[in-house]
Amino acid sequence: MGRNATVAVGQASGLLGRIGGSLGSRFWRLWSASVVSNLADGMFWVALPLLAVTLTASPALVAGVVVASRLPWLLFALVAGALADRLDRRRTMVLVDLGRVVILGGLALTVAAGVATIWLLYVVAFLLGVLETLFDTAAQAILPNIVPRERLTAANSRLLAAEFTMNQFIGPPLGGFLAAIGIAVAFGTTAAGYLAAALFLAGIAGTFRQERTGPPTHIVEEIAEGIGYLARHSLLRTMAVTIALLNLAQGAVWAVLVLYVVEPGPMGLDEVGFGLLLATMAAGTILGTVGAGVIERRLGKPNLFAVSMVTLAAGNIALASSTDALVVGAILALNGGFVGAFNVVYQSLRQRIVPDRILGRLVATFRMLGWGALPVGAFLGGLVGEAFGLRAVFWAAAVLTLALLPARLLITDRRIADAEAEALAQRATSPPEPAPPTST
Repeated sequence: MGRNATVAVGQASGLLGRIGGSLGSRFWRLWSASVVSNLADGMFWVALPLLAVTLTASPALVAGVVVASRLPWLLFALVAGALADRLDRRRTMVLVDLGRVVILGGLALTVAAGVATIWLLYVVAFLLGVLETLFDTAAQAILPNIVPRERLTAANSRLLAAEFTMNQFIGPPLGGFLAAIGIAVAFGTTAAGYLAAALFLAGIAGTFRQERTGPPTHIVEEIAEGIGYLARHSLLRTMAVTIALLNLAQGAVWAVLVLYVVEPGPMGLDEVGFGLLLATMAAGTILGTVGAGVIERRLGKPNLFAVSMVTLAAGNIALASSTDALVVGAILALNGGFVGAFNVVYQSLRQRIVPDRILGRLVATFRMLGWGALPVGAFLGGLVGEAFGLRAVFWAAAVLTLALLPARLLITDRRIADAEAEALAQRATSPPEPAPPTST
């Protein structure tokens, strides 16, 4: 893109800043980057399994692509968290998006040339997973530097609404449509989306590198500090372990879903239909993220946690017991609504509780457990699907999800209020964090 495109990006960001109210223009530049980046994500995560099923019919090998993409959350998440607290978070996000452009552009060329293999797909998925650990950790840690902590729920609601709209509602059917034209086209378009996201991020003013005081410390010590913080915090520890097990179950489901949904699978949909089915869940998720504040007030944080688990199990049971796309889609939409609200409420809670200097490491440790469970679940899902059939994967996921409901007894309003009060008291007695520069 040339100078005119860069100017257009700046003008669009300025307009968003003027309508952004108390969230500020820098937030809306971050939001704009999230829109185009998650549109690219949505197209990619539909095109990737569609390419995989053209290269192999084995459930285990198809699930292996998901394993490769999620394995970096086990291997690199802790390092990514330490780097997020050491490096400039905005610059990290820009460099990651540029790296995605290079990798996906190369994949598009190999697909167009007809030389792509399942093993190449594993390598690409793994490399993109490594970049994802760096990007997502920095993205969650940067938000309290951009908006006031009392506005985090509103900011996360808008960010996650954009994320789910693009990642699950618009991106998947668009990715399926482009893949029907040519999978290389889908990957090339994805690369262009990441390039646009990098331009938006580059326009955010300010320095987002945390000030470091005291003697230099080794990165291993910093990683240990993040792990220790989570291990000692009973509320966050309970949430982290529960979410990890939920993701284990869902990782198994999503690893084999394409084989169940796309013809010749039992549901018998085509590529576009697969994308549209995923979009039904996204429609509910968007409503849930936008209405997160209302849902939180009606249910309360602990009950929202429990209802999200119940609806996750309901979605798995629907897949196991029905091949009617309308029935499955409706239940997935309900599931998406509560899970979307849960993501907003609990992500904001975590950002309010954790000190900014350690937030990157805490997010990374949290995600190492949560996202690291996805490749384990995908691996198990592939094995179970190979041995017992695809429906067995969905039933097993539902049973595990329902078995986690007693965690609600450990997540109470009292414990949440105590954790927030303690964090507020600690900030009141600590030196004030430097405010980032304002921008117009």
